[in-house]
Amino acid sequence: MHGCAVNGLKIGDGAPVRSMGVINCSPESFFIGSYFVGHDIRMRALEMAEHGADIIDIGARSTAPMSRCISVACEQDRMAGALKELEGSGLTISVDTMRPEVLTTALRYDIHAINDISGLVNPEFAKIAADSGLPCFLMATLSTPGDPRDLRATFAALGEVVSRCESRSIENFVLDPAIGKWHPDRSTSLDWEICRHFDELACFDHPLLAAISRKTFLGELLFETDPADRLAGSLALTVLLLKKGADIVRCHDVKETADILRVFEKMENRG
Repeated sequence: MHGCAVNGLKIGDGAPVRSMGVINCSPESFFIGSYFVGHDIRMRALEMAEHGADIIDIGARSTAPMSRCISVACEQDRMAGALKELEGSGLTISVDTMRPEVLTTALRYDIHAINDISGLVNPEFAKIAADSGLPCFLMATLSTPGDPRDLRATFAALGEVVSRCESRSIENFVLDPAIGKWHPDRSTSLDWEICRHFDELACFDHPLLAAISRKTFLGELLFETDPADRLAGSLALTVLLLKKGADIVRCHDVKETADILRVFEKMENRG
């Protein structure tokens, strides 16, 4: 496997499973428990790191279906404000955006990775990302984020992402199969299919990101309409995806996730 390195942290290729803690500075976020502003961003990030987060992922715009669309300028202001709070923290930071202007703003700060749910489909964004030399987390996208409607299209989209990376000479990246209700008409049955076939994603020979924390398909199964009530389901599925080869877990609940990662590594004689 081609491993990935983020600020010296190895992902995949035999490294311990890593965790990415989520902080949103967007009040539109589907899980309000991930929303922080001002100095609380720094305090939450440091707390996450203390609890075991290897990377802190900062987002400034919700991409959940039906969420309020905000302007580029608004997302830039939010992102800049959050990154300013984190200056000098010593934390490993990724930025979650798919807008070129926001990425350009973020690159003025000390960031270490790019999380692009559009999978470099935007040529301008792709050029900026490539020129930055930063590692990337890239989601399965054909033309819009999360647009595959079946398993075959998901694999095709990931193949397209790999091709985009090759065309830009980007070698340091992690693949995200786009689990979640990215479009209102996308069936949650696809999320379960991706999870069942997660181990087959190893065919792309790059590290894999499991991003399932508190998502809609879990709530639908468990009859939990409030994302705040989906922790147990999230942790249960995380364990199963670890068995299927996840190399890094994106999560809202860092301490609980860190605990299951320790147990997993021990059971696998890796820790």
